[in-house]
Amino acid sequence: MNPQLTAIQNKIYEIRGQRVMLDFDLAALYQVETRTLKQAVRRNIEHFPEDFMLRLTPDEANYLIAIGRSQNVIPPDYNIGSTEMFAFTEEGVAMLSGILRSKVAVDINIAIMRAFVAMRNYIMTTTTVTAELAEIRAKLALLERNDEGNAEAVNDLSEDMRKELDNIYEAIAALSVKVPQARKPRRAIGYKTGEEE
Repeated sequence: MNPQLTAIQNKIYEIRGQRVMLDFDLAALYQVETRTLKQAVRRNIEHFPEDFMLRLTPDEANYLIAIGRSQNVIPPDYNIGSTEMFAFTEEGVAMLSGILRSKVAVDINIAIMRAFVAMRNYIMTTTTVTAELAEIRAKLALLERNDEGNAEAVNDLSEDMRKELDNIYEAIAALSVKVPQARKPRRAIGYKTGEEE
């Protein structure tokens, strides 16, 4: 992957359910001072509605700074100071290149748009794979439940068959134990001849 693209993606954060880039990161990429970037935004504030630029609360700013420090993309000694921090959505970043009007801003903006697109594609791919895995897990769970049900049915059937076989063996054993009683000789049926007397 392109190292510049990776570096930019490391500067994309999620806050309030949106992926954003912070003002000081953008200023560094555009090679301007953060205050210069903020002045340009304030002079053109009508270009930055709420869905283009978020004004972060101090808690949100500190949260994002802490994440950046833990990922080694924000220096440990960085201090946001008392100024308000801006976070720009993808649309806000696109608008920035128009108000900064420098060759660097245009070039960096193209790279940033590519980073946002690559990240969105990755998320969509991951979401699709996750959905497919969830579907496979559900099918496996269903098969396991069916197998358990089948195993229980086989066990029940086996138990019934064992009882029947036991009954048959007992009956055979009972028949083999019975000794036939001595029989009385029967009288012959038919005509008697003189020799039989």
